Amino acid sequence: MKLFSSKPLLPTGPAAAAPEREAQPSPRRETAKRPEPEVDPNPESAPDAAPAPLPGFAPEADRPAAHDAVHTADDDAPPKRRRRRRKKKKRSIFQRLARLIVVLAILFGMYLTAVFSDIPFIVKWRTAYIETAMATLNHKWLATAFIPQSVIDEVMDRLEASRQEQVGKNSQWTRPVTTPRVEVVHRNSTLTDTTGMSDEEIAFFDDFWEVDVPSMLEYVRQYPSVLRNGWARININEAGLDDSGTTIQTVMGEQVLAINAEERILIVRESGTGYRGLLVVAKDPARLSLQASATIGTEGQRAGEIAAAHNGIIGMTGSGFYDEGGVGNGGSIAGYCMCDGKEYGYHMGSGWKRLELHKDDLFYVRDAGDPVSPDVTDAVEFSPAMIIDGEVLIDGSGWGWTDLQPRACIGQSQYGEIIMLLIEGRRPGISIGLGVPECAQLMAQHECVQAMNLDGGTSAMIWYDGEYIMESSNPVMTKGRLLPNAFVYARK
Repeated sequence: MKLFSSKPLLPTGPAAAAPEREAQPSPRRETAKRPEPEVDPNPESAPDAAPAPLPGFAPEADRPAAHDAVHTADDDAPPKRRRRRRKKKKRSIFQRLARLIVVLAILFGMYLTAVFSDIPFIVKWRTAYIETAMATLNHKWLATAFIPQSVIDEVMDRLEASRQEQVGKNSQWTRPVTTPRVEVVHRNSTLTDTTGMSDEEIAFFDDFWEVDVPSMLEYVRQYPSVLRNGWARININEAGLDDSGTTIQTVMGEQVLAINAEERILIVRESGTGYRGLLVVAKDPARLSLQASATIGTEGQRAGEIAAAHNGIIGMTGSGFYDEGGVGNGGSIAGYCMCDGKEYGYHMGSGWKRLELHKDDLFYVRDAGDPVSPDVTDAVEFSPAMIIDGEVLIDGSGWGWTDLQPRACIGQSQYGEIIMLLIEGRRPGISIGLGVPECAQLMAQHECVQAMNLDGGTSAMIWYDGEYIMESSNPVMTKGRLLPNAFVYARK
C-alpha cells in the first residue's frame, strides 16, 4: 500500500476551478470582516440596556487609555538596543557640556592674554584701549569694568612718567643754513622742468611746494577758469562737508581740498586705517594770533565765531577748559594763556608744556612752570610737546598718548609755515581717532619742527572761510564745543 503518490494531490470540487495562484497562501494577513450587528426585533423592549459588544471587540471600559497606546521606537526595540540609545543620549549631553567648557576656557585664556600678556603687539593695543577709555569723562567704565585696577594704574603711571620726561626740553630754534647755489633748486620735488612756465607760475609752485605739479596742471587744463585772475590769485575750495575734494595731489600723495594762493592757505585730506582728518598749512605766521572769546571767564564761543569777530579766515581749537561732568561752557581756562598780549588763567604743573608765539613770528615750546618770555604775544598750555627743534618726541617707541581720540595739533615748519592738524574721531566706520605718535609723524612729513598737542575730543574743530570743514565727534554739537579762545589766521 502506497502512503504517498508521486503526483501532487489536487483539490476537487468547486475549488478546483480556481486559478492556481489562488491556491497559494497570501503573504498578507487577512483582515477579519466586521460582523453585521444583530438587530433587535423589539428595540423598545430594553431601552436602557447597553448595546452588546460586537464579536471580537473588547468593551469600552476594558480598552486601554489613549496615552497608554502611545509608544516609542524603544518599546519595540530589543533591550540591548534601548540601552545603546540611552548611552548615546548621555554621551551627547556630555559632549555638549565638554564643548561649552572648552569654549569658555579658550575665552578665559584670551582674556588673560589680552590683560596680562607682555607681547609687544598686545601691550600696544591694551595701552591704547586703557588710555582711550580713561581719557573720557563718561566711558572710564569700559576699562574699569573689565581690566584689573592694577593694570590700569600701571598704564596711567607710565603716561605720567612720559609727561615728566619732557621737563627741561625746550625749543632753541636753529634756523636752516642757506648757502649760495650755482643753479636754482626748487623746494617742490615735482617742479623739475620749468620750460614754458611764467615767473608767476613758478612762484606759485615754489610757495606751495607740497602740490604735485603734474596733477595741478591737469586740474587747470580741465578747469581753466581757476586761472581767470592768474596763478597768484588761485582760489579753489572743495573743503566743505558736502564737497568731495579735488583731483589735485600733494607730493606726499594726499588729496588737496583747497588752495587759496592770495591768503597762502593749503588744505589737504589726511586719512588712513581707522581715521580721517585735515591738515591745514597757513604760510604767513605774522597773521596768526590767539584770540579770546567775547565773554571769556563766563562763557566761551565756538571757533568760527571767534575767528569771524577778528577778521579771520581760519579758526581752530586753542586752550583747554575745565569741564566738570562734561557740561562745561568753555568759560574757565585750563592753565595759562596769552591772547594778543593779554594774560589769563594760571600755569599748569610739572610735565605740562607751553607753546609761545613770539614777536619774531616763531613758535617756542617751554615748560609750563618756566617764566613767560618777555617777547611773547600769544601762548597756550597743554601736553604733550610732539616735536621740538625737529626731534619727534612722541614717536610710539615709549609710553603714553597712544589712545585713539579726535585730535587738534598745531606747529610750525622751519620755513615759518603754520601747520594745523585736526583728526575726526568717535565715528565708527569713518574715523575712530588717532594717537599722538601718528599725529607727530603726519606733521613731521610736512617738515614741522615745533609742534604741540592741544585739547581734543569734541573741542577739536576748525572753521575755514565761513564754514566748519570737519565732522564733530559729537553729532549733537556739529560746530564743536564752546571754547575760551581760538587760534585765528587773519585775512590779508
